[in-house]
Amino acid sequence: MPPVVMPHAVARQRAERLAASSKPYVARGSGGGRCPGCRLVVSHCLCALRPRVETHAGVCLILGDIEALKPSNTGWLVADLVADTWAFGWSRTAVDPGLLALLSDPQWQPCLVFPGEFADPARVMHALPVADPPLSGETASARRPLFVLLDGTWSEARKMFRKSPYLDALPVLSLQPGQSSNYRLRRSTRDDHFCTAEVAALCLALAGESHAADTLAAWLDVFTTHYLSARCSLPLDRDSQAHQRLLALRMSSVL
Repeated sequence: MPPVVMPHAVARQRAERLAASSKPYVARGSGGGRCPGCRLVVSHCLCALRPRVETHAGVCLILGDIEALKPSNTGWLVADLVADTWAFGWSRTAVDPGLLALLSDPQWQPCLVFPGEFADPARVMHALPVADPPLSGETASARRPLFVLLDGTWSEARKMFRKSPYLDALPVLSLQPGQSSNYRLRRSTRDDHFCTAEVAALCLALAGESHAADTLAAWLDVFTTHYLSARCSLPLDRDSQAHQRLLALRMSSVL
């Protein structure tokens, strides 16, 4: 039996979005039923492989309209791994008060992760900022980095970036990975478009959390292996290189 997985931020966002929908959302390939813990068809469930890591950084996901409903969404994988993950649905006309409260929480130092070519150069940075000094009443410890990720299609992400004035005061972290995306679940016209889990892994690495970054990358790889195996009706190799890499990282985290 796979372990019981408590609903995380993206799972709760998915439930809220389903409850608000006027008709059921049925993803392709759902005929055999999907596991509520990993969204894969039950025969390819990977809940038992879910890793556990500790992170100092947090992640705030702002999701496009139906992004949380898609089985291929990789923000879900970030929430699987990073305990301090928040997820909010995006709307052009309203903003969740919980999101505003999070962005103003003094324990966090938020930055918006987005390509710098679309932002005012004065806002753009390519490394994490030096932590702000503690505010009155805070402890002397550094504020924790909070990576704000716009989770959706590229057109949705650009719209969110342009039409979210409450994000305008945040510095923009422009990643320069020096590599192409390995994401295989959706098509993109550009090799430098990374999926949400890849972006989060790059951010964790930038924050000095290399083990968490490597584990998230491995978790994405295993998820992709299971997802494509189910979608293409191919045999699932549970001893694949991706599985072995994830297992090694899980073992190293408990030593």
